[in-house]
Amino acid sequence: MSTPFYVSPQQAMADRAEYARKGIARGRSVVVLQYTDGVVFVAENPSRALHKVSEIYDRIAFAAVGKYNEFENLRIGGVRYADLRGYTYDREDVTARGLANVYAQTLGTIFSSAAEKPYEVELIVAEVGSAPEEDQIYRLPHDGSIVDEHGSVAVGGNADQISSYLDQRHRDGMTLAEALKLAVESLSRDTNGGERTLTAEQLEVATLDRTRPQQRKFKRILGRQLSRLLDEHAPADAGDAADADADAEEGAGAGEAGASDKSTKGDKSSKGKGATGKDDSEGESGPLL
Repeated sequence: MSTPFYVSPQQAMADRAEYARKGIARGRSVVVLQYTDGVVFVAENPSRALHKVSEIYDRIAFAAVGKYNEFENLRIGGVRYADLRGYTYDREDVTARGLANVYAQTLGTIFSSAAEKPYEVELIVAEVGSAPEEDQIYRLPHDGSIVDEHGSVAVGGNADQISSYLDQRHRDGMTLAEALKLAVESLSRDTNGGERTLTAEQLEVATLDRTRPQQRKFKRILGRQLSRLLDEHAPADAGDAADADADAEEGAGAGEAGASDKSTKGDKSSKGKGATGKDDSEGESGPLL
């Protein structure tokens, strides 16, 4: 009888971790940022039916990257846990920390089990408090560990590069429009340092808004509201460009410069509307999101 092939436990765990990390890296990135009134989730997701960001309970939301069927099972389990705990005890007893602990136990058990493959997922669980300092954001990698994050966090794709970009630019007291603009800028950067354009149709955006009068603080930002937030800084940029053109052409006369500024703003306004118009074609969704 031949001797079975031996693999050390350290090597087996390293191989499983590498397998999971590669699967997660193939998914499109998700960014979570704190802003003045809560927490905003921004994901690159062309699918309108398969969500990467979802509500779990009153003040708690969930974001994930990786294999859709795997993190969807985790999401459903989280909703059932939250509903049961809120019904058995009190709605205030359902917290992001408790949910993160449940997810950590599940992911850790699956990762260490030699009988099944590790989940190719990375999760974010966030809870909005009554004040910014009470907000909670937890990141859960494939191995079931828990990382307490503050301010901003990115998972999936080129998460390291995006996180570095966010750390340098995120600040306390940002408005929703400012946080959304920063998130889209970070997602637009590719691994080579270049930039690409992400339209409203390519984004999935949601917030946990502490100012909502309802008990449920989760809200999706869609359609015209999303386009308006993305374009909120465009008029200021157009004005800066017009001022620069006026300085460069100062010798041409004030009247001529003013006419040039008006035409420039009109062109940029029309381009903005075209960029945010709906596209009839729908992006194809693969198993990795």
